[in-house]
Amino acid sequence: MGYVAVKGGTAAIEESLKRIRYERVKQGKVLDIDMIESGMRGLIDQVMSESSLYGETLAAVAVKQAEGNPEEAVFLLRAYRSTLPRKHYSRTVNSGEMLVERRISASFKDIPGGQILGASTDYSHRLLDFELISETEESVKEWLEEFERAGEERFERAEEAAFMTRLPKVLDYLRKEGLIADCPDDPREPDDVTRRSLTFPASRSQKLQILTRGQTGAVTSMAYAVIRGYGNLHPTVGELRVGNLPIYVNNPLDSSGSEEDAYFIGDIKVTEVEMLMPSMVEKEKGRKELEFAFGYGLCYGQNETKAIAMSILDKSLERSDNSIPTQNEEFVLFHIDSVESTGFISHLKMPHYVTFQAKLNDVRKTKQTQTLAAEEV
Repeated sequence: MGYVAVKGGTAAIEESLKRIRYERVKQGKVLDIDMIESGMRGLIDQVMSESSLYGETLAAVAVKQAEGNPEEAVFLLRAYRSTLPRKHYSRTVNSGEMLVERRISASFKDIPGGQILGASTDYSHRLLDFELISETEESVKEWLEEFERAGEERFERAEEAAFMTRLPKVLDYLRKEGLIADCPDDPREPDDVTRRSLTFPASRSQKLQILTRGQTGAVTSMAYAVIRGYGNLHPTVGELRVGNLPIYVNNPLDSSGSEEDAYFIGDIKVTEVEMLMPSMVEKEKGRKELEFAFGYGLCYGQNETKAIAMSILDKSLERSDNSIPTQNEEFVLFHIDSVESTGFISHLKMPHYVTFQAKLNDVRKTKQTQTLAAEEV
């Protein structure tokens, strides 16, 4: 069999790009960016989180260009992000200031402010809704009017609406009882993995950044492995909250950094999880006691599974036992990044003619040597 070099170039690539567009529009229909942004909330939130760029419209454009492929959309959005100038740094955000729209605890039934179920598929039957096939804009408008009217009546009857309010943190009550350790402020400037490559041993700020921008499925799988296969006791969600965090930047004309002169530039929707982790701690004379530690997860949008998985991995990586894969920070942090992993896998499609031919020649020489040896015998 003969081997022929594949010939191609600019013309072939241009035709390939045209074919991509043809496959996207060949049915004569065009997805509207507004429809993607409003109707694919989960995908938009996932792409923003993995791209480290909060921009719903930009994420919708990336999803459209990638034809719904989240890995390609993240690649596109990260590439765009790298072209943007960084003009300001926001002030430190206090998650206690979150305007909460969903907030639950699996650890306590009664929590100050109450459990707020909000929007979630957790309580649905997970059955296909075939009525969506015939859904129209008119029917949606009618439903929205009825829903909003009923909501106004509920708020009028309530003395204080829990929706979109600032609520105390559940774990603060455990800290007051001394049941979990306090979190002292770290005055050091956080590392920025988007500007400097990840180094080992990784700082906690690096770990949290890589986890929050990690591929959602990979982060979830790693966290599942922590619980299932590597001896961790069952973790419990201390508190999960979804809501908007206000973002402020300092007055550029005031070097003092006064909070009173800061500018409010908008808010971002995030999911935050504080996960309680029971663990046996060895005390004096070999005595063991049960104590609670906690892991932390926060990511853009309503992305609850990922935030929970992130909090589990946060605590797992703290143990730094390289003999256990899910505690080995290099193993975890290098393999959950969607652009890095997808890029390396995809590069296997690129030409490897020279290296493959070299390997093939080695195999031929080995076969020839074995044949000659057999003939001499």
